[in-house]
Amino acid sequence: MKHLKWTLALAASLVTGAANAEISDNVVRIGVLNDISGIFQDTNGMGSVEAARMAAEDFNGGAKGIKVEIVYADHQNKADVGNAIARKWLDVEGVDAIVDVPNSAVGLSINTLLRDSRMTFLASSTASSDLTGKACSPNTIQWVNDTWATGNTTAAAMVSRGGKDWYFLTVDFALGKGIESEAQKYIETHGGKVIGSSKHPLGTSDFASFLLQAQSSKAQVIGLANAGGDTINAVKQAAEFGIQQSGQKLVAFLLFINDVHGMGIKVAQGLQLMEAFYWDMNDDTRAFAKRFAARPGMNGKMPSGNQAGVYASTLAYLNAVAATGSDNAKDAVPEMKKFKGKDKLFGDTTIRRDGRVVHPMYLFEVKKPEESKYPYDYYKLVSTIPADQAFRPLAEGGCELVK
Repeated sequence: MKHLKWTLALAASLVTGAANAEISDNVVRIGVLNDISGIFQDTNGMGSVEAARMAAEDFNGGAKGIKVEIVYADHQNKADVGNAIARKWLDVEGVDAIVDVPNSAVGLSINTLLRDSRMTFLASSTASSDLTGKACSPNTIQWVNDTWATGNTTAAAMVSRGGKDWYFLTVDFALGKGIESEAQKYIETHGGKVIGSSKHPLGTSDFASFLLQAQSSKAQVIGLANAGGDTINAVKQAAEFGIQQSGQKLVAFLLFINDVHGMGIKVAQGLQLMEAFYWDMNDDTRAFAKRFAARPGMNGKMPSGNQAGVYASTLAYLNAVAATGSDNAKDAVPEMKKFKGKDKLFGDTTIRRDGRVVHPMYLFEVKKPEESKYPYDYYKLVSTIPADQAFRPLAEGGCELVK
């Protein structure tokens, strides 16, 4: 069976469903909203659209002949643009769920707009941990990463290996600030210190001055609290400065396999990074990745963790729609929160009542060129953070939603 397996209890509920449940317009429309032309186009972009289409195909009507339509749009990394698209989808075009949404500013805006509407927000790429904290919504499910997990688990893994003194290169918006804040809390409460931090705009091409400051700080660890093209540029220029060769560790808080491929393994070798998904982890992830790589326009590219998250969250939502007979968030989201079991792409998985999807996280090191045996064979596993340790405990999040 290609799609993810749900528990027997969930399978049994497929024959029931609320008496007043219904599928609006007799079709379930899912809107993939992301960055198609900017710095996140490789880790999300059209690859996320294909991942959503794969989920719809594997769902195959949920044994009930349910029709699924995938639409998509480019939010251009602008909250107002993303909000306008989402509002049109909600008010005019009959979209039932929005998935993906890299860029925390855009994601938080969408989260506010959809709160208490009929639409579900599958925030599979929105990293702000506020989604399960002060901005918690009964309409939102958050998959893959968040800033708490990224900041804490990465810092914990590095501190445990002797990385006590840190310098941060941080993108100057919600994502970067959130990661740095969470990491700093962990570092300082576990005997380390943050020597300094440099903030840079989104889409920075020249990191020379920031890297020179980090290098001159003599910090044991230089933390890159950014993503996409910003991280790629920073790593490339760090290699030119010989930062890792001089003994400083370079760690990327939010980096994906596509980014490593883009910069090349020779440049990225030795880089430490935290991921929720790696295509070459096991037979299930490899099978999914090979199907993804063969999709139109993918040209052999392996999926990122964000693209895997689009697939998993879309399929989970569709299974909930089949179980309840409704594509309304008030029915589908509580059904999703019943899930606890094995996800083929993310391992042992629980969807908590605050909407946080809990699964293991992994610290990887990028291999040396001579260690890589085949295309996209880039990571070696350093440590595994179990699901119950990888994410902020529910009590700390301030979100106690039951419905």
